[in-house]
Amino acid sequence: MTDSAPLRGSRPDAPSPRASAAAVDSGAGDDVPGEGGPSVPPEGTDEPQARPRKPSLLRETAIIVVSALVLSLLIKTFLVQAFFIPSASMEDTLVEGDRVMVSRLVPGAFDVHRGDVVVFKDPGGWLPPAAPQDQSPFSEAARTALTFVGLLPQDTGEHLIKRVIGVPGDHVVCCDAEGRVSVNGEPVDETYIKAGSVPSQDPFDRTVPEDMLFVMGDNRQNSQDSRYNTGKPGGGYVPMGNVVGTAFVKVWPLSHAELLRNPGDVFADVPADEP
Repeated sequence: MTDSAPLRGSRPDAPSPRASAAAVDSGAGDDVPGEGGPSVPPEGTDEPQARPRKPSLLRETAIIVVSALVLSLLIKTFLVQAFFIPSASMEDTLVEGDRVMVSRLVPGAFDVHRGDVVVFKDPGGWLPPAAPQDQSPFSEAARTALTFVGLLPQDTGEHLIKRVIGVPGDHVVCCDAEGRVSVNGEPVDETYIKAGSVPSQDPFDRTVPEDMLFVMGDNRQNSQDSRYNTGKPGGGYVPMGNVVGTAFVKVWPLSHAELLRNPGDVFADVPADEP
C-alpha cells in the first residue's frame, strides 16, 4: 500500500523530474547549454556576430575598370571626344600632331556659328583612302577598343577638321578688291589664317543650302575644303548631321595647350541675310 502513496507535498498528476527534463530537452527548439545544442550567451553579454565577407581585390578592380570604361564611353558619346590632327590644313591654329577636345553638344544643345572649328565625318571623297597601318591584329583590336570608349583620341581616318565660314543661307564670295572673303555682302578680315596665306587663291561664289555648312582650312593654300569638293557628295558642303562637334581646347602637346575661341569679332558685322 505504501508503494502507491503519493510523495508528501506533491500532486498525483505532477510530472516526474525525469519527464520534465525530457520535455525541456525536446521542446520548441530551445537550446540548453551542455546538452549538445548551440551555446546561449549569458544574459547581458553581446553575442558574437559573423563578419561580412569582403569582396576580393580582383572583383573590386574589375568593378572600377568597368565603371571607368562605361563613364568614358558616356562622356565620349554625349559630352566630349578627343581627336588627333594628322595634317597641316589648319595651321597655324592647329598643327600636325596636336590633340584637341571636341564638344559633342554642338550641334544639338548649341548651334554652329561662323568661325567655329568643327570636326565632321567625310561627306564622301574628301579624304584619300587610308593607308594600311603596320601593326599586329592584337594591337589594332586594342587600339580600336580604346578609341571606341574614348581612352585614345580618334584619328581622322574618316573625319576632317575645318573652320565654318558660311552657315545655311549664307552667300560666300571671294574675292573682293582687297582679296577678302565676303559673307552676305560683308567683307571679313580673317585674323586666324596662316601667316603668309591669302584668303583664297581661287575665286568662288557659293550660297550655302539649308542644313549645310561651308568650311575652309586656316592654311588656305594647303586645304582641300568646300572650295575643291563641288563634284563630290554634298557638292562641297558639309551636312549638319555629319558634324561631330566643335573643337574648344588643345590638350597635347602641353606646349601647345590653349583654348580655341571663336573669333566672333571677325563675323560681327555680317548680316543674317544678304541685303
